[in-house]
Amino acid sequence: MCGIVGILGREPVAEQLVDSLKRLEYRGYDSAGVATLEGKHLARRRAEGKLKNLEKRLEAEPLKGTTGIGHTRWATHGKPTVNNAHPHATDRVAVVHNGIIENFRELREELEKKGTVFHTETDTEIVLHLVDDLLARGNKPVEAVKLTLGRL
Repeated sequence: MCGIVGILGREPVAEQLVDSLKRLEYRGYDSAGVATLEGKHLARRRAEGKLKNLEKRLEAEPLKGTTGIGHTRWATHGKPTVNNAHPHATDRVAVVHNGIIENFRELREELEKKGTVFHTETDTEIVLHLVDDLLARGNKPVEAVKLTLGRL
């Protein structure tokens, strides 16, 4: 089982996200990551293995965003690599997810036929691209998520 945290703050939140994930370490995981809103774009840092690896990455490449999400992942689809670690992100959407999306192969094939390029081996990346596609078509964020969830 993995852990998910989110913080809406007034100061940079990356350190708080990692501290919060540490409280969930008992749940087991093989990779971790955080994403924060940096002005009008998303920035993320991910690491394979334990949270200390993510902390080292953040020391070398700090995040300054005051809104963010964090995740510890236990691989179900795709190997436990940095690339497969959550959060997954596009320019406007970042996603973390626990569980298994049973129809991800069908949804992935549908998106690939539309020209979507996938960057991970995970089922979670489906959520990212479905939401992003709906936003590109003019849907509001809440509606895009609601429509996506109905397809999973």
